[in-house]
Amino acid sequence: MSEPTYLLDTSALLTLIEDEAGAARVEELLREQRVTIPWTCLLEVTSITRQERGVAEAERRYALLKSLPITLVWHMEEATLLAAARLRATHRISLADAVIAAYALRTGTTLVHKDPEYEALAGEIQLEALPYKNP
Repeated sequence: MSEPTYLLDTSALLTLIEDEAGAARVEELLREQRVTIPWTCLLEVTSITRQERGVAEAERRYALLKSLPITLVWHMEEATLLAAARLRATHRISLADAVIAAYALRTGTTLVHKDPEYEALAGEIQLEALPYKNP
């Protein structure tokens, strides 16, 4: 079995769940590619949903994410931690985005996202941007 080739960011997962522009691409990746999601994305989806839509919806979304045909990454190795620290310090991105990007960097996967903050990393990691939300 080959290694995952795509890593979904929190914004890509929310795009799928909320059926936003780009949801079809996320569905396609889940059907046709090996996809990974780090624990950080589960944390973010669950906490954001809990704040915005309540506990029941947060639990439903958490269960949905765990049922997807993906590889969940539950641990963080020292090398990934150090990569995240470097990315965060160098590019001044959020802690969660630095951790997610570090997983993509260390595994050589393409980071699928809908977050303009990642564009600062274009020279360091492979990115696939979904359609950004209009302000």
